Amino acid sequence: MTPGCVPWPAETAQRYRELGLWTGRTLDTLVRSHGERTALVWDGGRRTYRDLADRAARLAVGLHGLGIRRGDRVIVQLPNTPELIDTLFALFTLGAVPVLALPPHRHDEIGHLAAHTEAVAYIVPDAHQGFDHRELARRISGPKHVIVAGEPAEFTSLASLYAGPPGSAETGELGFEPPEPGDVALFLLSGGTTGRSKLIPRTHDDYLCNIRLSAANARLTPDDAYLAALPVAHNYALGCPGVLGTLYAGGRVVLTRTPSPDDAFPLIESERVTVTGLVPSLALLWAEAAGWSPHDLSSLRLVQLGGAAVSPELARAVGERLGRVQQSYGMAEGLLSQSPPDDPPELLATVQGRPLSEHDEIRIVDESGADVPAGHSGELLVRGPYTIRGYFRAEEHNARSFTSDGFFRTGDLARRTETGHLVICGRVKDVINRGGDKVPADEVEEHLLAHPGVRAAAVVPVPDPYLGERTCAYIVADGQPPTLAEIGAFMRERGAADYKIPDRVVTVPSLPLTPVGKIDKARLRNEAS
Repeated sequence: MTPGCVPWPAETAQRYRELGLWTGRTLDTLVRSHGERTALVWDGGRRTYRDLADRAARLAVGLHGLGIRRGDRVIVQLPNTPELIDTLFALFTLGAVPVLALPPHRHDEIGHLAAHTEAVAYIVPDAHQGFDHRELARRISGPKHVIVAGEPAEFTSLASLYAGPPGSAETGELGFEPPEPGDVALFLLSGGTTGRSKLIPRTHDDYLCNIRLSAANARLTPDDAYLAALPVAHNYALGCPGVLGTLYAGGRVVLTRTPSPDDAFPLIESERVTVTGLVPSLALLWAEAAGWSPHDLSSLRLVQLGGAAVSPELARAVGERLGRVQQSYGMAEGLLSQSPPDDPPELLATVQGRPLSEHDEIRIVDESGADVPAGHSGELLVRGPYTIRGYFRAEEHNARSFTSDGFFRTGDLARRTETGHLVICGRVKDVINRGGDKVPADEVEEHLLAHPGVRAAAVVPVPDPYLGERTCAYIVADGQPPTLAEIGAFMRERGAADYKIPDRVVTVPSLPLTPVGKIDKARLRNEAS
């Protein structure tokens, strides 16, 4: 296990292996089992499993030639392109560890990741959606190598690194030792409920368990085609079952440039896409567009809904217009709760699934940590074969987020039905779920308080029928109150991602306080609603 990561207790790890939950495989093997079957499709190209395995092996040799070694951290910030898939499997093959940044992340987030992980390399596109990532790379200190997919400027071209000989994946003659199943395979990012995003170490063993269980629950077969509409760098689209679950099953992964119906619907029709995953705001847009679209969407057999709260009304509407719904509740830290596709439609619309493994240990507790009676709501705690035991290099945070016996405190309020399904009732954590993007309130407050025109600030969610929640900032001004546009420009200058910028700013003379002197966010939430 990488230094700074919290391992499972030895006896627990051994039990998971004996039960067959951890199979001893590594993620790079997912593309080596299906030969000439089509693995990847995108606008303008197709790639077989053999091609993908070969390209990943050759790129791994090139990265090794730069000096990148097993266990080294590499920040990967690529959109949904074939280069992202090549890069992930090259790093899995090499045993280096991708740190999966999202395309909207900017200097604030990337600088934190580079420093915290001591990353040796940073892999970016030349430009994406009008933003030049090479300019961002010039501002990031730490990584020895900047590798660019596209025009590299003064940096290293990703295309120049496919150095290994053709067929090297099959011969195994790569010049370095392969990773071990217990190694950290990748770092995912937490939703960031307290300050900067925490790093989530997922091992080959536990993430393959995650992938295998979710692929089986979705009934994936080699005949399935999965449309990656959401960012593949996000756990949901990567492995729940997502891209990796589809490749595990021998199916086809279809990449779309954007998740808009204009781009996605033609691909669903031409590639006969059977499965996709959406956040509620996108699902609503698709359901509306399906009413007038000329494209044939009848191949869709399963539409996952997750990433934010899903109303029964939305689930029913999506089910009627797009395909059978599977609510998906989960977290990058581990637990996945997904409804089997053959559950009755009304059950699919009203619950957030069942934990995927009989070895997922679930507790629902009150504020004192005591288990609540059956059917009552409380904070959801979880422990299991694909739920981490601690964040990377975060001892103080781990002490708050994990119990002494290894249960992860999700921060979500839940209750369990008589059938074993979970119903998510709300959150304990101070985070806004804006269309699936997690906005940590205290991080936004930190940016606001740095503004010379802001004396005090509190950030709360407000309900939104499209995104689920939007961000509302209450500020006490120091002189002339800054406008929403000024706050947005200020936060962008500080390197914050656009989705963290408040949607609404309310100037007040003072912030309400609780009897113990804390900001009364419950009152602010009520006022904002």
